[in-house]
Amino acid sequence: MQFEKTAIEGVWIIRPQRHGDRRGYFSETFRADLFGAHISDVTFVQDNESMSARNVVRGMHLQREPYAQAKLVRVSEGRVMDVAVDMRRGSDTFGRHISVILDADEGTQLFIPRGFAHGFRVLSEYARFQYKVDNIYAPQAELSILLDDPDLGIDWGIAKEQMVLSDRDMQGITWRQAVSLLAQD
Repeated sequence: MQFEKTAIEGVWIIRPQRHGDRRGYFSETFRADLFGAHISDVTFVQDNESMSARNVVRGMHLQREPYAQAKLVRVSEGRVMDVAVDMRRGSDTFGRHISVILDADEGTQLFIPRGFAHGFRVLSEYARFQYKVDNIYAPQAELSILLDDPDLGIDWGIAKEQMVLSDRDMQGITWRQAVSLLAQD
């Protein structure tokens, strides 16, 4: 596995090695010892999977303490644009985001530590999105930030009218409102 730091401290791109032959390929997608040696010791407690069609945008979601989650995300079918926003007060990159293309054909993964809002847009006909988290899902602790909040400046590559969104994501709060709520934690 290759571990690459990104421009935002704590966010990592992980490229598992694939061993292929005429049957297909084999790849280790997670190894606790390598992950701990390069990033940190994280105990994942829940695996999640979603299936979404082209132009579905899920996010920007995060959970408040004590239910904040670190995530290891990947695409097992299709291709997505994955986005993480640094919501950690005091961070040098507070309020900045990173965008990475995750493609099942490449097997690229993204590790997002606690304290980030996260979302993705499906670029292929459909995508199967899988992620490990280090804390349980707690709906009462979840925040949904507006995808098109101008303070974030995320370029999703399509107009909002073309996005397929949940009611919750259409009715999200602003980035500034989220910052204010997180300051109360």
